[in-house]
Amino acid sequence: MNVDRDPIEVTPLQAEALHAAGVPLLDIRTPDERASGMPRGALAVAAAELDAWLARMGAPQGVLLICASGRRSLRAAAGLRACGIAARSVAGGLAAWIAAALPLSQTDLDVDARARYARQLCLPEVGAAGQARLAQASVALVGAGGLGAPTALYLAAAGVGRITLIDNDVIERSNLQRQVLYSDAEVGQRKVEAAARRLQALNPDIAVEACVTRLDADNAVALLAGHDVLVDGADNFPARYALSAASLQLRLPMVYGAVERFAGQVSVFDPRRADSPCYRCLFPYPPAPGEVPSCVEVGVLGV
Repeated sequence: MNVDRDPIEVTPLQAEALHAAGVPLLDIRTPDERASGMPRGALAVAAAELDAWLARMGAPQGVLLICASGRRSLRAAAGLRACGIAARSVAGGLAAWIAAALPLSQTDLDVDARARYARQLCLPEVGAAGQARLAQASVALVGAGGLGAPTALYLAAAGVGRITLIDNDVIERSNLQRQVLYSDAEVGQRKVEAAARRLQALNPDIAVEACVTRLDADNAVALLAGHDVLVDGADNFPARYALSAASLQLRLPMVYGAVERFAGQVSVFDPRRADSPCYRCLFPYPPAPGEVPSCVEVGVLGV
């Protein structure tokens, strides 16, 4: 494209054809505006985020911009052209796109969801489509202790639609220094039951299932089947190896974490990928009893 000679505006039909040919179509409206729908295949990139998006993408050869009426996108396209970027504005904006009977992608986000997830929705890498995928996702979290407690909080806050908590332990006062899900008044209660109440209070729109049981080789597959991601926050090696075996059998990604004193480890094992190892590849054999000290013995800093 010749930035100086080619028209700065295109019709919606021309824009759809260019987009189908591989030119990115960026919806530069605000998240509230986009909640009613976007052109199919468009990327949510607010006007203020254009420069950062272009920098990440390496300044593609050309971009299409669309707003509500075509005025903001025209100004933005002119600014990008002044910087040598081949930008074109969709004349008439979304109103003209709809008038031309071109396809839209609906977001299905209500007012509460748009407010709750506003800081995620404005991220081009998430947007309404990504938030909808989070709402449909399910995560099984094994262990509701030092790793599981903060993980569960952030999964719930992010809008992951279904969270299954698997743990048979009770809350102790020594847990409260790092297991931030719990309160002093809940000491002695089952962790997963207290956690489920807290997570539902944080985000009433998600589903939380509390499984008061210890994961082992006999129940792992039954407990974990039907989820999208498995998170390892276990505090014992039999559960961790059972989780790894179930991950392989069910072909579900396993997010592994461990922490001791001031050090931590984290990794992702994804059996869907041919180049991904598994937990047993990293640690072929469980340690002998007493070989690895517990946090009760050596201490641990809150993660």
